[in-house]
Amino acid sequence: MTRTRKAFAALLVGLVLALVSSAPAAAHTGKLKLTVAGDGAGGVTVQAVHADGHRLEKPVLLTLTGTGPDGQRIGPVQLEPAPEGQGFYSSGPLLSPGTWKVTVSAPPPNKSTASAQVQARPAQSPAPAAAPVAATAPAADAGATAGAGGAWWWPVGLAVLVLAALAVAVPMLLTRRRSDAG
Repeated sequence: MTRTRKAFAALLVGLVLALVSSAPAAAHTGKLKLTVAGDGAGGVTVQAVHADGHRLEKPVLLTLTGTGPDGQRIGPVQLEPAPEGQGFYSSGPLLSPGTWKVTVSAPPPNKSTASAQVQARPAQSPAPAAAPVAATAPAADAGATAGAGGAWWWPVGLAVLVLAALAVAVPMLLTRRRSDAG
């Protein structure tokens, strides 16, 4: 193989690997890793990720059951996705004060279960509102790098790989045509 063909083959392999790694992980099925905790008041929070540590691509159905002080029972209650981010779930105020043993489970194809002891406390009253502060002008590119959650670089990297492949392929094809014509 000539040096140009080796470089072209390496670029194509890199392009294919970039495309494959950026595709959604459709192969994520099976158990989830569920981390269950109290929210500091009368609710429960859950963080759900795939067993290999990857974030969830779409919400899953999670249900909560619990046993509290004096044998009180709660659930099953469906947990709602929380605004904290992808894979976070919250029950809202649900538990009376005391120590609760809660279990969170997911149905197939992500069949998983996790339990934890949660200390529910009475809700605190909110602190008084702070005095208003004068706003200053934001920096010129304050949100430019934040983009869509840090995913802005995938299209840029893919475009660079495509341009690099074209930069190698076009001269190689033009050289071949000139040698065939002569």
